[in-house]
Amino acid sequence: MTDTEQIGRFRFMDAQRVNLDGFAVEDESLGLIAFDASADPEPSLSLDSDGAVIEMDGRAVAHFDLIDEFIARHGLDLSVAAEVMAMDDVDFARRIVDINVPREEIIRLTAGATPAKLARVLSRLRAAELVIAMTKMRARRTPSNQAHVTNRSDDPLLLAADAATAAAFGFREIETTVPVLGDAPSNAVAVSIGAAVGAVGVLVQCSVEEALELELGMAGLVSYAETVSIYGTEQIFIDGDDTPWSKALLTSAYASRGMKMRVTSGGGSEALMGAAENCSIFYLEARCVALARALGAQGVQNGGIDAASVSGSVPGGVRSMMAENLMVMMRNLEACTGNDALMSESEVRRTSRTHPIFIAGTDFVCSGFGSIQRYDNMFGPSQWNSEDIDDYLIMQRDWTVDGGLRSASEDQVAHLRRRAVLATRDVYRFLGLADFDDIWVEQAIDAAGSKDVPAADLMTPLDASRIIRQSKVTMVDVVAALDACGYTTEAERLLAMLHARVDGDYLHTAAIFDEDMNVMSLITDPNDYAGPGTGYAPTDDRLAQINAVRQQRSVADLRDEQAAAASSSFHVLGPATQGSDPTEVTIGVSAATGRAIWTTLSGLSVVDVLDELLAGLEEEGCRGRIIRINDTVDLGMIGLTAARLSGSGIGIGLQAKGTALIHRRDLSPLANLELYSVAPTVTPELYRALGINAGRHAKGATPEPLRNPYSDMAIEARFHTKVVSLVAIERTCLNPSLGPEDLELTR
Repeated sequence: MTDTEQIGRFRFMDAQRVNLDGFAVEDESLGLIAFDASADPEPSLSLDSDGAVIEMDGRAVAHFDLIDEFIARHGLDLSVAAEVMAMDDVDFARRIVDINVPREEIIRLTAGATPAKLARVLSRLRAAELVIAMTKMRARRTPSNQAHVTNRSDDPLLLAADAATAAAFGFREIETTVPVLGDAPSNAVAVSIGAAVGAVGVLVQCSVEEALELELGMAGLVSYAETVSIYGTEQIFIDGDDTPWSKALLTSAYASRGMKMRVTSGGGSEALMGAAENCSIFYLEARCVALARALGAQGVQNGGIDAASVSGSVPGGVRSMMAENLMVMMRNLEACTGNDALMSESEVRRTSRTHPIFIAGTDFVCSGFGSIQRYDNMFGPSQWNSEDIDDYLIMQRDWTVDGGLRSASEDQVAHLRRRAVLATRDVYRFLGLADFDDIWVEQAIDAAGSKDVPAADLMTPLDASRIIRQSKVTMVDVVAALDACGYTTEAERLLAMLHARVDGDYLHTAAIFDEDMNVMSLITDPNDYAGPGTGYAPTDDRLAQINAVRQQRSVADLRDEQAAAASSSFHVLGPATQGSDPTEVTIGVSAATGRAIWTTLSGLSVVDVLDELLAGLEEEGCRGRIIRINDTVDLGMIGLTAARLSGSGIGIGLQAKGTALIHRRDLSPLANLELYSVAPTVTPELYRALGINAGRHAKGATPEPLRNPYSDMAIEARFHTKVVSLVAIERTCLNPSLGPEDLELTR
């Protein structure tokens, strides 16, 4: 190679997926810096004699922008401001992670902190400290999760089926959106019906243009909102023809109709929109969170969101996204903690970004787990998608952590998808919105995504939405239609959601419903973490849900699986004796072979494996003899025992799981001539080659040693639990008093 060519190691490294990500050099002029930019103001607060704010974070009142003005008027508790602003930053930071300082005290102090003060304090927390702080500071005791349910064609039947599926997996909020704005009313109706089929008390949102979203909410077609966007610089508000006051009006409009509402921000958005004003990502988000508190919102969706890849591109950016979430909790708001936008093409980085939040627990671990496939996610691929649901469920099990989800069986999901699709079809027909043929119905029930529903008509949701708006269809109409069509349970569930809006209890911070329609919130389910032995822990029932992943298998399950492959090919001839034929090679098999184990880890039957070994020996002019070793599960001893009984002094050892070796009678038990240690990778051809080499050893030759084939399979992860069960089965078949037995193999 020349001096200008990459060496192989770096060619290999450059081909890995992490190198598809963009990584930025810190640049304050572009806002590409996570913490402590030189333009970030020094924390400060001054009041006049009447108690009005005249200076905040280095800016006099005469120079306040719209955000400063709103925060100064509505976002600070001035009764505690002097105390917290005078507090040493590190001292405040230590109080946040100190389990002996109650959450309520941190909330009290934070209420008087300016954005610059809070940004400065939280920037002092290391990653592990952020986990402890989040565990202590989240509002609701019980963690939860939110799903995205969308598809490329806005197919109502598929939306309903996927919403029911999401609810079955435990999501307590479902967010939909549209590729075509006009489809929004249909999407809202379909997802609401599907969610009601899947579980009780699932909240539904349709994320669209703010006026239309409010219209859907006022009609009762959705039950919460969160896409009221706020920003950390005045310029972006102006560009969007908005102000903090207009956002406050929208917030109050939702509240007045009994609808839960969060605002959305997320570090890096100002840099993405070219108006970061040389400030750090974290300081600008501190302004957003202070503004959210001042607006009267119930919570905040933040932690990067659409700009997650921007925040993630700079040093410390992932840490800043988690610190954003903590800041929301410290303002005593519901935290919907991002993880909804794909930050990285690297699965390691994706997991790394989410895992501390997952461990800590939060009101919503994801502000949109893509419960549908990536290609159907009209928000763009999420940090977690349907491709990852099994990974997430098993991660809960690994750590005994409640991440808000649960397993669901195929039968359960199939039943719910069918009911959701049929209910939606019948309601749409009853209300005169659309008609769906049987082909479309069946495709939607079975579909993994919209590509599996070629029967879908792209005009259907648009036409249905037009009728919904023109006819002023409300959720009361949907409830009546469900009841008339025989879906009484779902009608009652959606009616209960309307009743809840009148009660107003789910306007509490961090409110969700359990599956008895009880409100769980800051008020009814407050976080009481104060160190080990306190705070949230899964109940026994919830722990059983977390542990019961569909992939788990017991020894009994494996016995049943092996029994299904049983054959009558093995016949005991009697006790095995010493052979005298110099061409004889003895194949020693383990005690369970042909008794309780019939299939190897590679999926081959043990009969086929023995056939290949015998064929290889025959090619070399040797005679194979099969004996069963009944006193040990150790492969070395199985092979050595076979060699000692062999006329040639060469033996093959074979465990029922497929591990194999060639042994010689004069070697120690742990020595051998050749070994296949990785059973799942061994093919019929390789077993035949092992037989050939054993024959050559019997004739005194020195064949080229066989080696385990190349593989990048995670052998241990894929097979070791199965190995444990197989070995357990092997041990139950041991009978030391029986001694080795000659076997005959018949077909």
